[in-house]
Amino acid sequence: MTAPRGSYANCVSTGNLLFVSGKGPVAGLAEVPVGKLGDKYTVEQGYEFAKVTGLNMLAAVKLELGSLNRVTRVIKLQGFINTVDEFKQHPEVLDGCSDLMLEVFGDKGIHARSVFGANSLRGDLPIFIDSIFEFSQ
Repeated sequence: MTAPRGSYANCVSTGNLLFVSGKGPVAGLAEVPVGKLGDKYTVEQGYEFAKVTGLNMLAAVKLELGSLNRVTRVIKLQGFINTVDEFKQHPEVLDGCSDLMLEVFGDKGIHARSVFGANSLRGDLPIFIDSIFEFSQ
């Protein structure tokens, strides 16, 4: 997980909701991937990038809450996939993060989600995901 690179916080909570700023696959791999799916990377590689991004997201949640045991529900994932124009497999890529949430939280990991193709992302990352979690006080 990385520190914010601007005037924002990794996480902001209100009531029992935790909003996590967008994360990418910037920790947990031998090197930070850069480039587009459908050009430099395959759907299968994108799936792994989404999973690593989910792990970075969970690191931010744990840092903020002190423990992942406080998470009562994964509410929403919103993924942005850096792709060539012809790419159509955005959902299969974001499944890497969705599957991780189910693996970690079981039924509490079932969530709503949106996924979008993007012509560019910060640092030319292949994927960027933001999220919302519910937690116990």
